[in-house]
Amino acid sequence: MSGAQGIGRRELLAGAAGIAAGATLVGLTPAQAVPVAAGITKFGLPADPAVRVLVTGDAGTGTRTQWAVADAARAFHAREPFSLALGLGDNIYESGPNSDDDAQFATKFENPNSGLDFPWAMVLGNHDNSSVIGGDGGWLLRGNHEVEYHANSPRWWMPSRYYSVRVPEERPVVEFFVLDLNPLAAYLPPLFAPYWAVDGEFMNAQRAWLDRAIAESPAPWKIACTHHPYLNNGPHGDAGNYEGLSIEPLNGVHVQRFFEDHVVGKCHFILSGHDHSLQVLEPTAAAKGTRQLVSGAAAKTVGAEPRPTPAGAGTPALYENYHQLGFMVMDLSPSAVDLRVVTVDPATGVGSEVFGRRLT
Repeated sequence: MSGAQGIGRRELLAGAAGIAAGATLVGLTPAQAVPVAAGITKFGLPADPAVRVLVTGDAGTGTRTQWAVADAARAFHAREPFSLALGLGDNIYESGPNSDDDAQFATKFENPNSGLDFPWAMVLGNHDNSSVIGGDGGWLLRGNHEVEYHANSPRWWMPSRYYSVRVPEERPVVEFFVLDLNPLAAYLPPLFAPYWAVDGEFMNAQRAWLDRAIAESPAPWKIACTHHPYLNNGPHGDAGNYEGLSIEPLNGVHVQRFFEDHVVGKCHFILSGHDHSLQVLEPTAAAKGTRQLVSGAAAKTVGAEPRPTPAGAGTPALYENYHQLGFMVMDLSPSAVDLRVVTVDPATGVGSEVFGRRLT
């Protein structure tokens, strides 16, 4: 599959039906959800109740900048080992993979992350679902290749388009709810594919699963992982005001409603990419105590301006950076979450801790 050209409505609906048939697997552990190919041994989820997470997003360029951030992560891992990573979408720039054995998985994921040998819980982004233009989000079936790749890689964990991971599996400290909001946020909305519609089968199943999964979770920390943010001081803007647009649904109003109906006040954190920046935002009244973190600077940055929003606008932030590469590190115990932000020199791949705070 190379894109929308030459693929008709019948094939699209057949593919959608295939995903619907597998929807009962959603919510199981990744090892249960997708059979692993012969010869592949997945890196296992940690059993230690002290959990250290690499939080990174928008990495999949294969460029020197991605390698620089990975170099800094390798150096950090050598000092303080990570338990797992969260890849917050846009895993394969610019237009996503063409198959589950696309060479881009090697050049834009496996090779840059060599030595970072632990599970990577991956999120689908708009660039992973491209149709006509890279990032339009208009060919959602393209993202299924990334689900299929789960069977082929020791690192890559994406057993379904949405799923949850409990760490440790026994007596979990944290449960990560990996969400797929691309049908709600696409720049080319799926107008002629009812399965992907705002109130279609895929999104309604995801809503019901998430409500049940959060309610049943025994973990003291509950974290939603998305590509598209709820709150965002960068140029992509907040959900409901994406790109500064007033036109529905392009402004992300359905993403906003999803967060406000199913996530805020129920999860402690929302972790997102999409904006190529590093942001630690304060909860707003509408967020009901849920804190938004944006970590989308693993290969690209917004630019030199330190704060693209007008003075006094946006959400209050503990930290924000729009001109440096970097990643975040979360240390979780049953009683506390400690967050660090690491910025990276693109020329040397050296990381510097620039922010640290206990967020409880």
